[in-house]
Amino acid sequence: MRRPTPLPAPPERVAPPAHEPPATESTEPATPAAPVPLRLDEAAATARADDPAADAAPVRLRDVWRAARARRRALRAEVRRFTARSRRRRALWIGAAASLAVLVLGTLGAAYSPLFAVERISVVGAQALDVAEVEAALADQLGTPLPLVDDSAVKEALVRFPLIETYSLEAQPPHDLVLRIVERTPVGVIESAAGYTLVDAAGVALSTTQKRPSGQPVIDVRGGTQTPAFEAVGTVMRSLPDALRPQVTAVRATTPDDVTLTLGKTRTTIVWGGAEESARKAVVLEKLMVSRPPDQVDRYDVSSPEAVVVG
Repeated sequence: MRRPTPLPAPPERVAPPAHEPPATESTEPATPAAPVPLRLDEAAATARADDPAADAAPVRLRDVWRAARARRRALRAEVRRFTARSRRRRALWIGAAASLAVLVLGTLGAAYSPLFAVERISVVGAQALDVAEVEAALADQLGTPLPLVDDSAVKEALVRFPLIETYSLEAQPPHDLVLRIVERTPVGVIESAAGYTLVDAAGVALSTTQKRPSGQPVIDVRGGTQTPAFEAVGTVMRSLPDALRPQVTAVRATTPDDVTLTLGKTRTTIVWGGAEESARKAVVLEKLMVSRPPDQVDRYDVSSPEAVVVG
């Protein structure tokens, strides 16, 4: 809707010339001046001045697209400005994670490469075992990267060594594999038609020979090695002091509560009783043997450590 065209301003009064005499007052009323009509071109100019949209050029679609693109660019610039800190922080985290991943992958790649292959196998803790024989049994692990050493293959190779009670593998980069073993402790021999079988406290047969091994007592247990009586014998033999154990030449038990030891040189009998309080009984017996040597005594009864009987 167009605004109405305003009325033109009234014409300016022209002052009378200075040389003309002043007009005499007239008693007749003044006749109003007639309005000056506006020309068409002046009216149109006035209308365009009052309505700016009249001179505006027609809006084109290209201009709309340009304005939209400019607005989007400005919006993206503002978003980038306000998120610059978070983007820097994210870039630092991504860089740190990438560096860590590269480090881990590089380490794993080196560890599983021939750079860390097994070149030497060492056996630690062997006393009765033949170290060279154990090392030869594990020779198939030579050349294997340390992380790829086959535990099941090592276990299969060590099964044929009954003296090994427990073992552990320790990798020492770049090229060493250490086998730490704990040997079984023999407690005596069991005599049979096959000879003398050396056994430990669990009844595991360690070796069999035709001649009786020196320093090992003969064990006589009713029911064999898989009985509570043999378990008591094993506990008693492992609790004996190092100085006393080699003197024992025979061990006998029919039940877990009547373990009896025999000292070879003097044929002195030691009534031990059950395996309970074996450590205390060993201490009491050791003191008794100092005050009353075996060559003066036929029998020590330590089945009750509070009331020891010597005869």
